Amino acid sequence: MAKFQYVRFKVSWTAILTLAHFTYLLVGATIFQILEREAESNNRNHFQLEKLHFLANYTCLDGPALEKFVQVILDAWEKGVNPSGNSTNPSNWDFSSSFFFAGTVVTTIGYGNLSPSTVSGQVFCVFYALCGIPLNLAFLKQLGKCLTIHLGRLERGMVSVVPHKQTVEALAVSLFFITGSLLFLVIPPLLFSYVEGWSFGEGFYFTFITLSTIGFGDYVVGTDPGKEYISLYRSLAGIWIIFALAWLALILNMGARTMEYAIGLTHPGFKKQKEEEDVSSSTIEDTSNM
Repeated sequence: MAKFQYVRFKVSWTAILTLAHFTYLLVGATIFQILEREAESNNRNHFQLEKLHFLANYTCLDGPALEKFVQVILDAWEKGVNPSGNSTNPSNWDFSSSFFFAGTVVTTIGYGNLSPSTVSGQVFCVFYALCGIPLNLAFLKQLGKCLTIHLGRLERGMVSVVPHKQTVEALAVSLFFITGSLLFLVIPPLLFSYVEGWSFGEGFYFTFITLSTIGFGDYVVGTDPGKEYISLYRSLAGIWIIFALAWLALILNMGARTMEYAIGLTHPGFKKQKEEEDVSSSTIEDTSNM
């Protein structure tokens, strides 16, 4: 009975943390949209006026005029306005894009192609990140625990079919790795390549740079002004990032444990030292809890 109650608590805590995490993203997306969209619209209109003045006043292009126009383009780009197209380009601060931006803030990816341009937006972004990054880490940790539980259930289910425990563990981990790779590393690049017009290599490059939280910003989904995206496209991409990060963190953790196990077999002294460190850590935690 006690074990059943413990599992109920864990599932309940996971649900609460999941709800808190996505509520936090929704609130952040809403506030970013409120703070930034009007400023973006003003910047976009200003840029369009500058282009009209350029076309009307500079029929014969000279050096200084070109430098001035280039500076206008750079200013527009730094404020998140795409210089190509016209004022009907999709907004960078609609709700879907704001949700995607909120996700890149709390996951610390930070592509760099978009940032708050208003003082209020910048101040809110600082405090939003201060609270959101620890919440995201807690959520990913809890999600990793849930994936570990499901992996254990998969192993126990396979034990009834294959009696060899080590073989079952290897098969379960392989199945978990292959399934996750398909869901998070193979299928998404295919979808991105189709929607964005990239090659598969470019889609996979974007996937890796994103999930490794490097976030160069040279490839970002949903930013081509010549394409019409569905309204939830960037929001779905943000959700994919969060769950893929949890899966990747678990894979890296399993890889680290495998390396420790391999080193322990070849160097027994390392295993003994690791066990002593674990005992010391447990003792310190028990003392602090008292």
